[in-house]
Amino acid sequence: MYTDNEFKFVAVLNKKIELPRLLNALGHMTAGLVSLCENTQSMRFLEYRDADGGFHPGISFYPFIILSAKNGNQIRTLRAAAIGEGILCTDFVDTMLGSSAQDQMDKTRSTKEELLDYYGVCLFGSAAKLNDLTKKFSLFSV
Repeated sequence: MYTDNEFKFVAVLNKKIELPRLLNALGHMTAGLVSLCENTQSMRFLEYRDADGGFHPGISFYPFIILSAKNGNQIRTLRAAAIGEGILCTDFVDTMLGSSAQDQMDKTRSTKEELLDYYGVCLFGSAAKLNDLTKKFSLFSV
């Protein structure tokens, strides 16, 4: 078991969505999560070096766990709980796919939250809090 786990990243992905779309969502959510962090030093990004002097920057000290949800409603519930707990989080919904960022924002703005289909949610915080919120989800597999 990985020992450096006081904090962690967790992504929960909707297993009903095709893998290429999930990977797109995961990339956007992760970038968004880092952009929301007021102090990225808390995420402890490391600079790895290989034996040839090559540089492999920006890998977090903390684990990044990817879990699976049965559907978007489970993600909706988790997102609401995370927000309620003050946990840093981002999400990705079906309206965030389209011909342009403006098109996606317009579609999202005109859709009630209860009608959004959640592809995933990405969280960063205390492992203890995240473990409690995500205990019913299983590891993602393909």
